[in-house]
Amino acid sequence: MIKSMTGYGRAREMRNSRDITVEVRAVNNRYLDCTVKLPRLYIFAEDALKQRVQRAVSRGKVDVFVTVDASAADVTKVAVNRELAGQYAAALQELAEVCGPTAYKVTPEILARFPDVLSVTKADEDLDAVREDLCAVLDEALESFNRMRAVEGARLAQDIGGRLSAIEGYTGTVEARSPETVAEYRAKLTARMQEVLQSVSLDPQRILTEAAVYADKVAVDEETVRLRSHVAQLRTMLESGEPMGRKMDFLIQEVNREANTIGSKCNDVAIAQVVVNLKAEVEKMREQVQNVE
Repeated sequence: MIKSMTGYGRAREMRNSRDITVEVRAVNNRYLDCTVKLPRLYIFAEDALKQRVQRAVSRGKVDVFVTVDASAADVTKVAVNRELAGQYAAALQELAEVCGPTAYKVTPEILARFPDVLSVTKADEDLDAVREDLCAVLDEALESFNRMRAVEGARLAQDIGGRLSAIEGYTGTVEARSPETVAEYRAKLTARMQEVLQSVSLDPQRILTEAAVYADKVAVDEETVRLRSHVAQLRTMLESGEPMGRKMDFLIQEVNREANTIGSKCNDVAIAQVVVNLKAEVEKMREQVQNVE
């Protein structure tokens, strides 16, 4: 079933002490245009996220928003500069000796107060693991996004299918009416010639020849056959699981071209009205197809 290009999806998950939220939204666009907005610290994952989007979406203006609360994932290391601490301890002991025979004890609490004895650093992150976590949450958001697009696509398919049925009905009306226009033309031609040539006998063969020429000019059999073929192809595309928006748009242009040809060939008022209604359905269908992926 076809999908709409417009949609929204969101996912939030706690992975490796990171609270990750991913939102995906899309609007119509002729081609795929993906933008990923990440916190600066996670910009290294941008290409991987875009590749995930490209596997799930064929066209549309897609925006991906990623937020990460990594406060719980901040792992720090406290290191002791043993050499510097030993020097401080030796210096304190030497000062104690200068002060006299009073007892003095160097304790860790005292040494910890001196600069650079203790250093606090943030542990290195596993970038590949972080990238996979971000992609995993994006996949969940894309699933939600595609479900919404599928629901909207079903509505589009129903609407387009109804308009295809209307076009088939109008095509049948044209097919039924077209032979009548030739018969009416033959009758009018006969009446006019009888009026002009009242004292002269009419040549039936001439009437048939003129009617045949007219019938050939206004024949729309080829156009209606192509119309029905295009409608059948469009119905097949509606059931396809592949992105069909561009192909459908092309076929609708062909449907419109056939309708224009029918309108230009037939000088019949009834058929002209049918063609107007047919083209109105084609235009409405074209608007809907602009939303199809």
